[in-house]
Amino acid sequence: MLSLSLFVFASAVSAHAVWQDLWVNGKDQSSTCVRMPKNNSPMSNVNSPDMRCNVGGAKGVPGVCDISAGDKLTVEMHQQLGDRKCANEAIGGRHFGPVMIYMCAVPDAKESNGDCSWVKVAEDTYAGTEASWGTEKMNKNCGKTNFTVPKSLKAGNYLVRAEALALHTAGGNNGAQFYMSCYQVNVAKGGSTPLPAGVKIPGAYSPKDPGILVNIYQPNIKYVAPGPKVWSGA
Repeated sequence: MLSLSLFVFASAVSAHAVWQDLWVNGKDQSSTCVRMPKNNSPMSNVNSPDMRCNVGGAKGVPGVCDISAGDKLTVEMHQQLGDRKCANEAIGGRHFGPVMIYMCAVPDAKESNGDCSWVKVAEDTYAGTEASWGTEKMNKNCGKTNFTVPKSLKAGNYLVRAEALALHTAGGNNGAQFYMSCYQVNVAKGGSTPLPAGVKIPGAYSPKDPGILVNIYQPNIKYVAPGPKVWSGA
């Protein structure tokens, strides 16, 4: 039987993962418009500018994915770069936690460094069982998390930020593990509603937030994900 310390170490290694692919209404865009992180390591410093789009994510990529307001988008995560095998868990080792989606409006998705106003547009957190964690549901769905672009959203360029938060060691300071990537999109067909005032990243989270510094193994936990409330459109 593994000691607790060895179990935590083994789980931490197996959990490393990367958001790397995008689907638009069921059509695979692969990694054409994602600012791909250089590796699958998590972040723990919520006060780092790299919390926006991960290490190296301040620099854009050539691709922009065209979408429309009301489209169903699917962000896809896997443990290793380029590995889309469903037999492998997207984020392994029982690293339970929420999955959250943010968007921000930018003049040019290829040029923005992510220093913009971020609005949470979707989240999948916890409903009382291990299987209900957002990360576990993602694992069961071959690394995919679906969300709907607000139907009233104004046309223009946006960054879409996918974030998974692993909480298996979050009972200690800086124990929470953050995984994020930014996708560059253009809402070619939109409504008339701009995003509301959002939050700054860094700034949206504190290391002591109850959704970040938390023992998820305590009995009858009532978990609330960090950050602002979800905005679903006007």
